[in-house]
Amino acid sequence: MVNLKKYSGFLKLFVIFLTLFFALSCNKQILHVSQIEGKLIPISDTLQQPSEIENFIKPYREHINKDLNSVLAYCPETLDKRTGTWQTKIGNLLSDVTLDLGNRVFKSRENKNIDICLLNSGGIRSVLPKGNITARNAFEIMPFENSLVVIALKGEQIKELVDYFIAEKKPHPLSGMSFTIDKNNAAKSIMIQGKALDKEKIYYVATNDYLSNGGDNMTFFAKGVQKFDLNYKLRDILIDYFKEVDTIPAPNDIRIIVE
Repeated sequence: MVNLKKYSGFLKLFVIFLTLFFALSCNKQILHVSQIEGKLIPISDTLQQPSEIENFIKPYREHINKDLNSVLAYCPETLDKRTGTWQTKIGNLLSDVTLDLGNRVFKSRENKNIDICLLNSGGIRSVLPKGNITARNAFEIMPFENSLVVIALKGEQIKELVDYFIAEKKPHPLSGMSFTIDKNNAAKSIMIQGKALDKEKIYYVATNDYLSNGGDNMTFFAKGVQKFDLNYKLRDILIDYFKEVDTIPAPNDIRIIVE
């Protein structure tokens, strides 16, 4: 006859082991997301901003609006980038202003002169309206944080710049330079600061940091032999210019001739 008492202790331990095993197995259950619910909360004009927040923000808003709305100059006509094929009055103005004010900084720092300024038509985001001009207009025209950069390019790259301009068929702002497009859609009579292009010479070209890094496929800037970051935002250049003048001119000189 089997003596069960002999195994009673062993059975008790075995039962306890099984109990703990199944308990731990249940605790390790892996949970999965089965459903996600969301709720749409409409925003309406009935929601009021807490008065303490409004009172805190108000003086800052008024100060900013005062600066942005202060009249700096007067523009006798509306300048719009959509009014030209190869060049526009607003493009001529922006490139002239950038070359002029940028050259003051470049000359003082490097004792060199900027020869050419090339910007992109897409960077002009608004018109310069007829009437009083404010700093707000400068922010509307150039809302991005682009800074002025000067790239030293050889004459060969200047020719690439002109070829790019012709291929693009867009009125990119251009200053310090002129050329003719012949019947074969090729460039000739390339003049820089009133002198014929010298392929062996180094020219200093002002542009913005976006384009200097190859933006808008202006890959010729990557071939520059030297780069100077002037830490001067193009928007600030425009504002500084507005502060200097009473009436804003509309440059309409011919820079690109098509045969």
